[in-house]
Amino acid sequence: MEDSIFTKIIKGEIPCHKVYEDDKTFAFLDIHPIQPGHTLVVPKKQVGFVWDMESEDYQALMDTVKKVGNRLKEVLPEKHRVGVMIEGLDITDHAHVKVFPFSTAVEYRNEPDVSAAPNHEALAKMANLLAF
Repeated sequence: MEDSIFTKIIKGEIPCHKVYEDDKTFAFLDIHPIQPGHTLVVPKKQVGFVWDMESEDYQALMDTVKKVGNRLKEVLPEKHRVGVMIEGLDITDHAHVKVFPFSTAVEYRNEPDVSAAPNHEALAKMANLLAF
């Protein structure tokens, strides 16, 4: 299997705004966030979809999703909820979970402009706030 973009990020071949890492998972900011703070949580072992993961790896992924969600609530208390999304539409060859703060249905359903240049300055500031 060819390395996914996420595997290349984990290996350090592509830069990212990392917020968390352990032996099984990696979490970093999405460059086209649904909302500021939108974090992608991925398993280090490349698997096509979450249901294809070994139970231990799936549990590690969800434990990290919970950690990131709690961190978002702590750092961004003005947001009333933390959304979790598993859809696999953009990257289909590496399981991932989108975790992001929101307060309204409109914020939750926001579709970012993926053609816009990423705001790396804002992403770096957010990554510093969220980093464990």
